[in-house]
Amino acid sequence: MPQATPAKNEYSVPGFALPAVGRKKLTAAFDGGRLTSDGGVLLLAQAERVMGICRQLADCIADPRDPSRVVHQLDDILRARILAIACGYEDADDLDTLRDDPGFRLALGKLPGSGAGLASQPTMSRWENMPTTRELVRMMAVLVDIYCASYPAPPKAVTLDIDDTCDVVHGYQQLSFWNAHHGERCFLPIHVYDTATGRPVAMLLRTGKTPTGREVAGHIRRLVRHIRRHWPTTHITLRGDGHYGRGEVMAFCDAHGIDYVLGLPTNAVLRADPAIVAVADAGAVKRAEEKLAVLRTYAETRYGAKSWACKRRVVARIEASILGMDIRYVVTSMTEGSAEHIYDTLYCARGQAENLIKRHKSQLASDRTSCRSANANQMRLILHTAAYWLMWRVQQAIPGKVALAVAEFTTLRLRLIKVAARVIESASRIRVAFASACPDATTFKAVALALKLVPT
Repeated sequence: MPQATPAKNEYSVPGFALPAVGRKKLTAAFDGGRLTSDGGVLLLAQAERVMGICRQLADCIADPRDPSRVVHQLDDILRARILAIACGYEDADDLDTLRDDPGFRLALGKLPGSGAGLASQPTMSRWENMPTTRELVRMMAVLVDIYCASYPAPPKAVTLDIDDTCDVVHGYQQLSFWNAHHGERCFLPIHVYDTATGRPVAMLLRTGKTPTGREVAGHIRRLVRHIRRHWPTTHITLRGDGHYGRGEVMAFCDAHGIDYVLGLPTNAVLRADPAIVAVADAGAVKRAEEKLAVLRTYAETRYGAKSWACKRRVVARIEASILGMDIRYVVTSMTEGSAEHIYDTLYCARGQAENLIKRHKSQLASDRTSCRSANANQMRLILHTAAYWLMWRVQQAIPGKVALAVAEFTTLRLRLIKVAARVIESASRIRVAFASACPDATTFKAVALALKLVPT
């Protein structure tokens, strides 16, 4: 019978005592042998093999090392870092303690008891700083390729949500900038999501000031051009807040058959528009007469700023309350649908993109951009986005009736990834023994089988 690796006689953390149970002395020590606290990393490894993320990213980077002296292949270095991020170890320092973890060794195709372990922190840090700007551009294009490949067939239509988020810096780093709105020295990276499905599309690190219309139009042009290589006939709708309601963006969308629903900052012309003023006044009177706390109405008009080439449809959401009047504006290329539908159903759905950004930042620590170099921080953003893809892929493999199928990544990590296991290696096989009382054993097995059955 294969036996578990015996406990070491000398272990790094001394034993300690705990309160007695049933009049029996209770002691503890970290000498249990070949155990891992991240048994679910094997699910993430299966998801990575299915998607081929690390191989595609590694192919974008030139490797100047002598092949005869290489211990850790570049795709294995990236794989270890991405798997660690998905498991909640966002710092490269964590790899120094994880390099001999049997779960991570198996996830990288290494035997648990022999051979070199995972790459160390210095190796990880060197490769985070290695890619050039051109190589980073190719890696970002790979992320878009992965997004398109995640659909079994080109979709008929997709809606892409674009937004920026405050990423507070850790010092005077490249691209850091004081932002008066946030009251912080920060980056404002741009995130793009296919919000309806939770898929990440593109992440771009940029300086901490509001993007100009020309800058945004350039980013969108490159993104759309790359998507069109995979999906030439898919209808694309762009959705964003007031930072993206710029004339350059709308002109590009109009010229390339892309619909848009974009926030529009208020101005004196819009506030004085007769169609909007009439609806606002009627709503305020009706609210007062009926003694309502809040009354919401909608209006629309044709508006064209001096920098625009033409007038466009503008929808106004008008909210009269005991605190006064609040009016929000949206500009759209869509000619069908009522003003209420455009604002409440189409535009407000972009709020889910903000939730996805929070997931990316708080649950996968993508704001850990503490490198001095802007290129290194962009590399980190790419690695954290790859970790997002692995978590998303594992979640897609969960049966639809299981609650975890719609759970947050932190819940997914707690229930399926942070699962203790004993690794038993014999002459002819390796066995991973999970806890008999694991509450999500059925779901874990279903995910493992689903990812195994997907052709690679």
